[in-house]
Amino acid sequence: MLSAKEYKSIIKGRMSNARYTHSVNVAEEAIRLAKKYGSDVKKAEIAGILHDITKETPIDEQLQIIKNAGIILDEIEMSAPKLYHSISGYAYLKNVLKIDDDEVLNAVRYHTTARANMSLLEQIIYIADFTSAERDYDGVERMRKASNKGMDKAMLEGLSFSIADLAERCQPIGKDTLEAYNQFVMINKK
Repeated sequence: MLSAKEYKSIIKGRMSNARYTHSVNVAEEAIRLAKKYGSDVKKAEIAGILHDITKETPIDEQLQIIKNAGIILDEIEMSAPKLYHSISGYAYLKNVLKIDDDEVLNAVRYHTTARANMSLLEQIIYIADFTSAERDYDGVERMRKASNKGMDKAMLEGLSFSIADLAERCQPIGKDTLEAYNQFVMINKK
């Protein structure tokens, strides 16, 4: 893997200033969470920087990146273009940037949907994306407080927020998200 500085220069040319700022902020929050919860700080920074690498790539190009990687989207994934960037980002990191670290790859792949049995790094990127410095949605302070109480609480808060938002907008909810939600409900009940 390259250095965080080198990855920053790669993403700078692939996205708007606002998206670049968000990516750097996610990396900073990921570093903070990695230090707090004992994850690899370098991997957290790199995954944070790269998590939205294809977010502003045109949809048809994202679909081609996914197809070229041999990934077949299911019906729910196909119906949700906002999710494409996590899958195309995973494929771009693996096939174009030649990153072979599964932890970093999966942190990017599941930063929008989550999944059951996430690694600590995957959880950190999922939460850092919710709580980065420029975020100002209704509920962000609650998410930030949850992120300081423990990753299990933060994950349940984030998943609950996502599921409620999708349900309110009558959008399908993928099995990865539901499985993650159920797992974190059970963990938090113990």
